[in-house]
Amino acid sequence: MDNTQNPSPDLHPAARAVAQLIDGVGDERLGDPTPCPKYAVRELLGHLVGLSTAFRDAARKDLGPTTGTDPGSVLPVLDDDWRTVLPQRLDELAEAWQTPGAWDGDTEAGGVTFPAAIAGRVAINELVVHGWDLARATGQEYAPGEASLQVSYELMKPAGDDPSGDGMFGPVVEVPDSAAPLDQVVGFSGRRPDWRPGD
Repeated sequence: MDNTQNPSPDLHPAARAVAQLIDGVGDERLGDPTPCPKYAVRELLGHLVGLSTAFRDAARKDLGPTTGTDPGSVLPVLDDDWRTVLPQRLDELAEAWQTPGAWDGDTEAGGVTFPAAIAGRVAINELVVHGWDLARATGQEYAPGEASLQVSYELMKPAGDDPSGDGMFGPVVEVPDSAAPLDQVVGFSGRRPDWRPGD
């Protein structure tokens, strides 16, 4: 993939790709494993709700508990109304990053202060990677879109180039340069592209 960056990427495709998975998650799947070792499907969905809220508020510069909490400090809790709340939060997230000023200055998410221009890209990457986690855990097809994958690739590739092999999400899993862009992003994120439940 080339490294041409869109100065203000659109979060709608990545958000829609995750939202389209919701109907395919039966209640009986909530306890199933995911590629995130600490998360069952239930916790992964809770994390998606939390990150969508945090990065929505980061775009709005509405800083506080939603943006200042380290997501790794507690195990996510999935509320009973998640089927309504998650698609709403995903839509709000994408819309927030379309508003004037969203990509300007500094903001906060996950307890980290950084440039909003990076935070928006991190939000896309979170959706791409965790959308893949959810799709793989629940046996669904997943297509986050070329532009979203480009953003993730550009953000994650330095991990693949790091000789230490330490990535943003864990040790990098090597995949061939000829692999599909999504598989490369998954590998950069410390996941095996061939992961299946029961692995």
